[in-house]
Amino acid sequence: MAAKAQDTQPLDPSLFLNRELSLLAFHRRVLAQAQDDKVPLLERLRFLCISCTNLDEFFEVRVATIRHQLNYPGSQPWPDGRSPNEVLSAIRDEVQELVRDQYQAWNHELKPALAGEGIRFIARDEWNAKQRRWLHQYFHDELMPVLSPLGLDPSHPFPRILNKSLNIAVTLKGKDAFGREAGLALVRAPRSLPRLVRLPRELASGSHEFVLLSALLQDFVDDLFPGLKVKGAFPFRVTRNSELWVDEFEIENLAHALKDELLDRAFARAVRLEIHDSCPRTLASFLLEHFELTEDDMYRVHGPVNLNRVGVVYDLVDRPDLKYRPFTPRLVHAKAQGSIFDLAREKDILLHHPYDSFSTVVELLRQAAHDPDVLAIKQTLYRTGRRSVLVDYLIEAARAGKDVTVVGELRARFDEEANIDLANRLQEAGVQVVYGVVAYKTHAKMLLIVRREGGKLRRYAHLGTGNYHQATSAIYTDIGLITADRDIAEDVHRLFQQLSGLSQVMKLKRLLHSPFTLHRGMIERIDREAEHARKGRGGKILARMNALSEPGVIAALYRASQAGVEIVLMVRGICVLRPGVPGTSENIRVHSIVGRLLEHSRVYYFRNGGDEELWASSADWMERNLLHRVEVCFPILDPELRQRVFNETLENYLADNTQSWQLRSDGSYARIERGEQMPHSAQSALLARICG
Repeated sequence: MAAKAQDTQPLDPSLFLNRELSLLAFHRRVLAQAQDDKVPLLERLRFLCISCTNLDEFFEVRVATIRHQLNYPGSQPWPDGRSPNEVLSAIRDEVQELVRDQYQAWNHELKPALAGEGIRFIARDEWNAKQRRWLHQYFHDELMPVLSPLGLDPSHPFPRILNKSLNIAVTLKGKDAFGREAGLALVRAPRSLPRLVRLPRELASGSHEFVLLSALLQDFVDDLFPGLKVKGAFPFRVTRNSELWVDEFEIENLAHALKDELLDRAFARAVRLEIHDSCPRTLASFLLEHFELTEDDMYRVHGPVNLNRVGVVYDLVDRPDLKYRPFTPRLVHAKAQGSIFDLAREKDILLHHPYDSFSTVVELLRQAAHDPDVLAIKQTLYRTGRRSVLVDYLIEAARAGKDVTVVGELRARFDEEANIDLANRLQEAGVQVVYGVVAYKTHAKMLLIVRREGGKLRRYAHLGTGNYHQATSAIYTDIGLITADRDIAEDVHRLFQQLSGLSQVMKLKRLLHSPFTLHRGMIERIDREAEHARKGRGGKILARMNALSEPGVIAALYRASQAGVEIVLMVRGICVLRPGVPGTSENIRVHSIVGRLLEHSRVYYFRNGGDEELWASSADWMERNLLHRVEVCFPILDPELRQRVFNETLENYLADNTQSWQLRSDGSYARIERGEQMPHSAQSALLARICG
């Protein structure tokens, strides 16, 4: 009866607002790492900067999207009846508190702690005479030649302010050489110069002493306006909409259209103004008016407006004792007598990054590029970085006469320009580059290699939950599978055929894929667990992902909970499902791990009455992934590997009592208390077990 009632019960109408607030709650959990004295000090600084950078992106994308609705008076209100303005108001309340806590952590926790270790950020009122003279000379030698102060008057209108650039608003008094009355000028910090200036050792009282570039600009700005009186200098920063609005059905060339949009992104509509809390109200109002913002869009801060810039000190200071201990990933292929193809023919190869080195994937592609028996290589590329050895090997393969096809996703947010450049490089080398499917981002991670063996063709596939990106593979946890399984390889072949050509939906033997079978496949498996529970066979679902917000999946999970299924979810970021709600979700627990490594794997386990299934996927349980992207979900078929994935990515993480948070029914998070238990960090346990 409970399950039947749920079928007609609507989802929580605040689900859509909860999505935004849940993302802010994740940023707060990241900030909590910066405030945790068990975390090495310089790592705490990095977590602070990550929380600031995350918040920037939140405004550039999430807030910008909501504000976009304000420009269309006929747009529909959110499902719970809220207008965009009401949603923005609710977000502002949360952000104001988060920003206060960020600067509290900087001013009262991290900055003093760093000073105690000889790493000091010297404020203007702390400079001694010798330091001031040196800094003044640095200003004249390094800054003055590249600065272009702009006085505002009828012939010098307000300039275009670059997204997230550091600027100084300078209030002046007096007349210039042409008799013009001075009032306001703007100075943009040079992008070519570092945001931290290191004092020479002979002038520093500690081991490492730094001065913020904004402090130099404020203190010596008088030199830019000789003969005028500087009344005040106030740093500010504006954040702009960074979403790209391209009507893919109305364009002939996606790459050219994106290039045009990228040119305008840096100067798109403003969504936030950050300004030092000493800025006079009249000046703040002037800036708000120019950027077409309101008081609600302004955030006054007590400290640098570009706080995330202090993070560069992590690389400038050689203090291993204040950082995480480095580790060496396991080389899965290191002891192989033959090629990776020989290994994969014998048994599937499981890679759990970063504990297992991503170099195995690189080596697979290297061997394919140089192997005369390899005829064709097909690969999806979503994010690779500007300098990718994988791209180099694809180019080598093409130049060696192999048939190489790349499905490149130009619309990977903030990587669009890099991906356009990579696509051009690949095409110039003879690689066939396909830009995926109109209106559907290709987010799937697939590599297919066709090899001639014994007079017959054999396919090898690599599937993964993370990007083909060497840098992120060292800090993101992900699952990868290299297999020669004929059914899986045939499915991957069909997916590439579907992406590069034209066809009806192809039936796959092993894989689930978006936007066709993955959404339905997950819901069917959730409902199957509910049926097992109703028939007394028990039901269990364990799943980990980056985000959970798709209404259909959430409704299915609620139904399963009411049927008695035990459900444990590990959701790193957004989760709009509410666990522990009487009559709806008593049997659901939600955990979130925030630690040294970014939890990025998507792994889905279904007990299935004892006939267990375990899947890994490129897709989160979000509407965009399940319904509006090209994604792939692959089973771990080998029983030994399936047990390994279960142990390492699910069971191990459920035992974590040092970096784990639990979601409560009201949407708030609380750290899981260890009590009398021995401390267990899932990430540390894997680093010790796999990496030694």
